Amino acid sequence: MLERTRTTGRYARGFAAALAAVTALVLAANAGPARATHSQPDRQTTAPAEATAR
Repeated sequence: MLERTRTTGRYARGFAAALAAVTALVLAANAGPARATHSQPDRQTTAPAEATAR
């Protein structure tokens, strides 16, 4: 027959499980793609074909 566990043991295991769950959620939230540190380079526009034909 199984022995009864002490209340403090159950609370300690529950607290450890909650701490592990919060840690996993924080790590998962921070695991996304990195943000760019600088803006996109300026894109040069091309001149219309009519302007180059003159």
